Amino acid sequence: MTLTSSVRVGIIGASGYTGSELARLLATHPNARLTAATASGERIGQTMSDLFPSLRGVCDLELEELNFDAMAEKCDVVVLAMGHGKALDLAAPLLERGLRVIDLGADFRLRDVEQYKEWYHLDHSAPRELAEAVYGLVEWNRDKIREARLVANPGCYPTSAILALSPFIAANAIKAHSIIVDSASGVSGAGRASFGVGTHFPEHFGDFRAYNVTTHRHTPEIEQGLWDAAPNQADPDQKALVTFTAHLLPVARGILSTCYAAPLNTLSAEEAHSILADRYANEKFVRVLPLGQWPFIKAVNGSNFCDIGCSVDKRTGRLLVISAIDNLIKGASGQVVQNLNVMCGFEEDAGLQSAAIFP
Repeated sequence: MTLTSSVRVGIIGASGYTGSELARLLATHPNARLTAATASGERIGQTMSDLFPSLRGVCDLELEELNFDAMAEKCDVVVLAMGHGKALDLAAPLLERGLRVIDLGADFRLRDVEQYKEWYHLDHSAPRELAEAVYGLVEWNRDKIREARLVANPGCYPTSAILALSPFIAANAIKAHSIIVDSASGVSGAGRASFGVGTHFPEHFGDFRAYNVTTHRHTPEIEQGLWDAAPNQADPDQKALVTFTAHLLPVARGILSTCYAAPLNTLSAEEAHSILADRYANEKFVRVLPLGQWPFIKAVNGSNFCDIGCSVDKRTGRLLVISAIDNLIKGASGQVVQNLNVMCGFEEDAGLQSAAIFP
């Protein structure tokens, strides 16, 4: 791969929250600039700042109708910021025109097409592209991402869970079939177009509820990501089986994931902390907190950081790992930029150096 000093980025489906966050991050990126953004319907011809006044004077790029040849002329990398099923017909034409692609949706995350059909209720119509897609969790897939033409940006819940638990899977320290993950997210995770009963302000303020219990589509992605970290994939006992429950918080953004697992052998809090600290010692965006300190979402919101804390319940012997991310940054658009930086040979934190917004 030839490293570049600058890269032109396009966004297909730029009118949602992830599109606006990506535009905001790219506006201050030293090596990348947003050169094309598409939308559909009445949004065509409007500017990014028309849709998101927060971008006024920051990104006033006009939204245009999708044209593959025009994207190829204006861009080097294209980000697909759309819901599942949308990228299946878009990846191939972009790749054929020499563009590199990062998909924010779920279409290229699960390697098993039958699993994709089971959880997303769609036939996977792009198996050739799926075969070359690389799962874009940089902390675990950095080398593959460098050379990738197509990167599947991880989901927000899986990012928080996989980063928290993978070091323990890799160290063969926990029973892979014992994992429980309870995650709570701000309502922006549903997307700008998805607000309705249960997620708009009068319904959700002052409430806290679980949803898609036992059927959440991020479950197999979490299991696949943990399985990838297993030291011996020939051992079926190391294949993760996860009970995952998602909850909606009455806040705009942020994810807090509380993860539980039974250790294979006696494990102390100090040993658990060492497993985490050693694995992430050289990672810019994973902050392992000292023992006795726990993550919270306001410490990461607006940033690309993932904070992780851990302990072991002395009474039950069970491992607890808690992680916090911003679902729109490390869980979406910030991770896109991190992947972009790795793909293009930039500093990994380029455009991502901002601290969290607090309070």
